[in-house]
Amino acid sequence: MDFDSREIARMWRVYRTVHQMCKDRNYLVASGDLDRTLEQFKAEFAPSGKVDRVRLTFVVQKKDDPSNQMFVFFPEGKSVGVGQVREYIGKMTKESVTNGIIVYSGSMSPSTDKIRAALPANHRLEKFHESDLLVNITEHDLVPQHKILSEEQKREILKRYRLRETQLPRISIDDPVARYYGMVRGQVVQIIRPSETAGRYVTYRMCM
Repeated sequence: MDFDSREIARMWRVYRTVHQMCKDRNYLVASGDLDRTLEQFKAEFAPSGKVDRVRLTFVVQKKDDPSNQMFVFFPEGKSVGVGQVREYIGKMTKESVTNGIIVYSGSMSPSTDKIRAALPANHRLEKFHESDLLVNITEHDLVPQHKILSEEQKREILKRYRLRETQLPRISIDDPVARYYGMVRGQVVQIIRPSETAGRYVTYRMCM
């Protein structure tokens, strides 16, 4: 298999994982995007023998809120700079989209982090290196089931166990699973592990 063929196969895996991630975040994702074969991917996004990353860009919307949308960008080139990030933010603003993800292949300038951090409180632009998305980490045998709780569910848990938020165990916002689900500070995740004695063992962690 030559380099271009390996690169196409690699991007096919990344593209599939990104769509699985969107689905797991409760965005609407077409079955065709989840089940697309390597040959179908090649025909649509790499007919010339090289992946057209610009064409990979897509937008999804939340199942329960069509106004809540998210862009997923695939920059060309190995380095992503300030200008490119500003371009993506401009596109999000123009389309009234408050969430975005950049999937990059090489590096991102440190200055881009400052721009992303300066976004309004209700806006978010995440970044994932392609290598982080070659496999779906939530499907690994050693990763237990995670479920992000709604604010109402979070209040119910705190009330049931008579806990304050500060008493919950923590999960880092940089934890790979927290990043996969797009967790933000203050959110609570339910973690379900198999147990030989009880059938399952349930814990809760707050994102910090």
